[in-house]
Amino acid sequence: MRGALKPAPSATASITPVPTPSAGPPGLSKRARPRRVIAVGGGKGGIGKTLVSANLGVALAQAGMRVLLVDADLGGANLHTCLGVGQPSATLSDFVRSNKVQLENIIIPTGVPQLSLIAGAQDVLDAANIKYAQKQKLLRSLLAQPVDYLLLDLGAGTSFNTLDFFLVADHGVLVVLPEPTAVENAYRFVKAAFFRRLQQVEAQYGIEDLVESALTTREGALRTPHDFIAQVRQQDPAAGARLERDLQSFRIRLVVNQARTDADLSVGGAVVSAWKKFFGLEMDDLGAIRYDDEAWRAVRRRRPVLLERPDSAAAQGLQRIAARILTLDGNISSSASTP
Repeated sequence: MRGALKPAPSATASITPVPTPSAGPPGLSKRARPRRVIAVGGGKGGIGKTLVSANLGVALAQAGMRVLLVDADLGGANLHTCLGVGQPSATLSDFVRSNKVQLENIIIPTGVPQLSLIAGAQDVLDAANIKYAQKQKLLRSLLAQPVDYLLLDLGAGTSFNTLDFFLVADHGVLVVLPEPTAVENAYRFVKAAFFRRLQQVEAQYGIEDLVESALTTREGALRTPHDFIAQVRQQDPAAGARLERDLQSFRIRLVVNQARTDADLSVGGAVVSAWKKFFGLEMDDLGAIRYDDEAWRAVRRRRPVLLERPDSAAAQGLQRIAARILTLDGNISSSASTP
């Protein structure tokens, strides 16, 4: 797909509400929520999560979607900088710390039609150690927003807060660089997210002991999600079958960033195949973003590359990724998502 995404006719009206996933942080499963939630995460810092988040938000807004971008990097918020938005007077810190501040009061315009922003917390130490009750309050308020897409830009790593934000999403987008260490960290992130998901449903299936064993033992049989499900089936075939069906929605969307060679472009497919073979779970390759000097030049200018240089290789890759997400959600035809 070349150039800017073309809005689908009556795009906003064509979106149908989707059911809330069966698993998620307690107390959220029956809440009203945006029609789709996207969370962008990764196993390490410096891999381009914020660049992907900012430009994906722009692309979805250009396609006619109402998008709320949230800087949920609780330890190093800078999404507003990538969008060219000045330092906001109110951020997530204000909402989390005060019962008098409503979420609607900290939503700010970005200058891009249909795209709004909630800036990240500036008090790094307080925000990075957000308490459980504060996290629940934030998630409930975010999921009640009347938008087509809620897009969360997450921090790096596998803290419980990061994983919980990632797991609440309909599309958990995992950004990875085509480098051995980055791929290894990506595997660790997905494995950590899987077992965090199990912690959320362990009581429902009576598998608390197995989850505890999987999280604490260094050796033994429970090394992968595939091994874990097999162990549950051995202990209780019916529970194992139900758990396997329940976990089918645990499906990561992979994005390879800064691809320099044709071999780099194939990294996504290789990771997807390896994950399915060794871990027994599905993963989707959303595509790759070419390494492009225009991307970092746009960052230096505090502008999304989709607005600064929509004809660049990086912008085109981001447009294709956005189009594939829209296709998955039934908002544009599959033919429109192909290059």
